[in-house]
Amino acid sequence: MYFHLKPILFAITLAALLSACSSINLNPFSTGSKENARTPQDAITYLCEGNKQFHVRMLNNGNEAWLIYPDHEVSLPKSSSGAGRYSSGAISLVINGDETTLNDGEKIAYTACKAQTKK
Repeated sequence: MYFHLKPILFAITLAALLSACSSINLNPFSTGSKENARTPQDAITYLCEGNKQFHVRMLNNGNEAWLIYPDHEVSLPKSSSGAGRYSSGAISLVINGDETTLNDGEKIAYTACKAQTKK
């Protein structure tokens, strides 16, 4: 009878140990990835008309703006046409005091953007 209890005790112990592990995901429908709704480190979040938003991280002593979209990132070198202007091809970012404008070609325009303060 002792030998019949050994596999049962092993199964119970194993189940208890596995249920205590938070890193094990037994949900077959889960993708295993979590969404990050946070502001990227060292970046400024801009909130624009139409509730659009993007993030900017300044690099190289302000000579480059790293534009962070939800699905990709773009480096924008400082433009020679004026202070607060960054561009790369069709993408242009203009930081003018407390109002910022971002144009990404013909399809995306972010206007009346305000830098958000961290809470």
